[in-house]
Amino acid sequence: MSALKTRIADAVKDAMRAKAAERLSTLRLLQAAIKQREIDERIELTDADVTAIIEKQIKQRRESIAAYEQAGRTETAAQETAEMAVLKEFLPEAASEEEVAAAIDAAMSQVQALGITGAPAMGKIMAILKPALAGRADMSALSGKVKAKLL
Repeated sequence: MSALKTRIADAVKDAMRAKAAERLSTLRLLQAAIKQREIDERIELTDADVTAIIEKQIKQRRESIAAYEQAGRTETAAQETAEMAVLKEFLPEAASEEEVAAAIDAAMSQVQALGITGAPAMGKIMAILKPALAGRADMSALSGKVKAKLL
């Protein structure tokens, strides 16, 4: 069992002992998503796979929060925000601005050395950055920064 899955299982037990219903609910949803993927693909997930699932869950919460706030459903948006905070606990430490900038510059120089420029370069650069910064940086913000540098 991966270290991250063990941490999540321990957090579920702690939430049960503390009778923290909202936290427990979020963690169980996360465990269900992990288990579902393992069953569907018939594999044991690594920490990187689990991190990708957590990122996807956070992205879904972010989109839900925006939709709920537009609809004036602040109570539901607050619940989604709380769930997102629980999920973020299991992501690796966020990369600093300097780390992100250095990774972007390195990836850009790598792609430009191959002679690729313009729109095709964007995909190549993101392909290099995604595994390097997975779980440590918001990919949509990252792609915006790359796009700004390419123009």
